[in-house]
Amino acid sequence: LPISLSLNNASFLEQLEELEKMFQEDHYPDNEKRREIAAVVGVTPQRIMVWFQNRRAKWRKSEKLSVKSNKKHPTSSA
Repeated sequence: LPISLSLNNASFLEQLEELEKMFQEDHYPDNEKRREIAAVVGVTPQRIMVWFQNRRAKWRKSEKLSVKSNKKHPTSSA
């Protein structure tokens, strides 16, 4: 099935890419940084704050899962 990306989807993906990049640099951007990101992405600082909250939750969840999977295969410490 061919996927036709509308301009809207393409710009959304670019926004997402930008946000992910920012998240890699800093999980807790301050008010000023959120305003800068909002200006670049083209949404409100409030939306940026919520996105980062959700992204941190997702990140913590994946961290927990990776810790659990490590415990399944413990290294023998003798």
